[in-house]
Amino acid sequence: MLILASASPRRREILSRFIRNFQVVPSNADERCSGRPEECAVGLARRKAREVYSRVGGTVIGADTVVSVDGRILGKPESEEEAYEMLKLLSGRIHRVTTGYCIIHEGEEITGAVTTEVKFRELDDELIWAYIRTGEPMDKAGAYGIQGRAGLFVEWIKGDYYNVVGFPMELIWKLRELGFEVLSR
Repeated sequence: MLILASASPRRREILSRFIRNFQVVPSNADERCSGRPEECAVGLARRKAREVYSRVGGTVIGADTVVSVDGRILGKPESEEEAYEMLKLLSGRIHRVTTGYCIIHEGEEITGAVTTEVKFRELDDELIWAYIRTGEPMDKAGAYGIQGRAGLFVEWIKGDYYNVVGFPMELIWKLRELGFEVLSR
């Protein structure tokens, strides 16, 4: 059985587009990280996958997405003021969205990371606060979700759109290579 070690509705929705049968078992792993963005994302994904695998076995997918600017990781904001600071920092700039993944299959770990560059338009304070008042940025790394209202902020992306949402297509391809049926009905 394929297990998604995540409570993220976005990851669940993307995986369900490609693979019909899987279970969701949220991880209880510690989500703190430090270091370079790629190391952080892969390390968190590995912790999540290992924690769920230790409880339920099967084939487990762990994933974690980090947003970074100049190597500084922007996590989920803890307050509206912190969300404002993050969005102000991203305004008019290029940042990187990195999703680390870990698949535990037949006792072996397959890990990797996908990075996408995102360029934001210049955002004025009125627009930033209007977005914050929607509540949308509060549970998202970097204080925004490209698939939601913040899509307006994006001038361009270089790389995998689904990676910015939190579940890169490379991960679906890896599952296909492991023998999981994709695109079936």
